[in-house]
Amino acid sequence: MKEILSTKNTMIKELKKLHKKKHREDNQEYMIEGFHLIEEAVKANAQIKWILFNQRGESEWSAWLNNQSQEQLIRVSDEVLESISELPTPQGMIAIIMMPTEEDIQLEGGWLLLDNVQDPGNVGTMIRTADAAGLSGVILGEGSSDIYNTKVLRAMQGSNYHLPVIRKPLVEMINKFKAAKIPVYGTELNPEAIAYQKLTGLDQYALIMGNEGQGVSSEILELTDETIYIPIRGAAESLNVAIAAGILMYHLELNK
Repeated sequence: MKEILSTKNTMIKELKKLHKKKHREDNQEYMIEGFHLIEEAVKANAQIKWILFNQRGESEWSAWLNNQSQEQLIRVSDEVLESISELPTPQGMIAIIMMPTEEDIQLEGGWLLLDNVQDPGNVGTMIRTADAAGLSGVILGEGSSDIYNTKVLRAMQGSNYHLPVIRKPLVEMINKFKAAKIPVYGTELNPEAIAYQKLTGLDQYALIMGNEGQGVSSEILELTDETIYIPIRGAAESLNVAIAAGILMYHLELNK
């Protein structure tokens, strides 16, 4: 087992760079914080490179740590862990994970497609809800927040280990859904859209949610089979995109 006590350590300096998207992509690595997320990664057989823990981590999860490969473990000082962590109060454990290689996906069941959804909390929440509702996977289109952003990872709460979450151009994927005869639905508030309650009996579908301010782009909407909306009964102008996605996903899954 390694031990690192100085924040000036070369390895620690490199790990800090993983907070930048470019460095994550260049190294094909990302960082997760806290025992729950790390445990989910281990259960999913994610390729774990390092597990760093301080005195708190060792005292709270010593039995679990003893069952991990000692070659992956690095004992660090509180100061070192704090220098790497993005949390106000580090939870005692950080893991460095290798990004998974992209695999062929089966276009079946329900899929959530995100068009330029930029808020990390919204992206992570929608992925977690897609997992809970029983969708087959999530596709992140251009402009959507990076799945390996710390805030996205925390909002997902490990759901990225339970279903495919991939980044692909939406135009390309919409064409693939259509070729597979899977209907594609956009979300839009307009007179020609249909109320979501009317959509029932769909074993397969692709549901597109759009940018927090602008919604789904006109280019993407033109490719959809139909657009749907959630009726607003009160005085609010609109719903948060993650809330709207949750309503739609559960309705579609519970009314197959």
